Amino acid sequence: MTTCKDCRSHLSDLLLDEAYASAHSEFSGHLSACADCRAELEEFRNTFALLDEWQAPEISPYFDSKLHARLREAVEAQPEGFWERMRSYLLYSTGRQLRPAMAGTLAFAMILGGGSMIFRPGQPIPPPTTSATVNDLRNLYNNDQELQQMDQLDQMVNDMSSQPDDASGPPTT
Repeated sequence: MTTCKDCRSHLSDLLLDEAYASAHSEFSGHLSACADCRAELEEFRNTFALLDEWQAPEISPYFDSKLHARLREAVEAQPEGFWERMRSYLLYSTGRQLRPAMAGTLAFAMILGGGSMIFRPGQPIPPPTTSATVNDLRNLYNNDQELQQMDQLDQMVNDMSSQPDDASGPPTT
């Protein structure tokens, strides 16, 4: 069973090559059953028909002479300076040639920075400081634990006071 995805991927072959269309009858069967694929194939045919009718515009009779004049101007022009060439290169190139140099520079900077952190003689590394938010959360957690302990003590006192007195206890008056 041919799906619409398979049929659409072969539409250009079906459009341009009659032998391909006759060799693959599953696509013609799908096109007869699927209105969407059939409409897309018809749109391709209409587009190609329009392209067949299109005529390229005539070239200007002075095209060659204008082109040669511009080429002469470019050859005779003052060469760009170093900074202009660098600016053009950085603005208009993909930077593929600069990537290895940039990677090497970055690796060197990381090694140099890491080495300066490791080899500091006589200076102890200060302990990390905690933020005020972390300190507040710790205080709240400790307060919560203390409140839970107080609630447990209250519960124990209430349980003890609600128990009936034993006969072995001291007499009450």
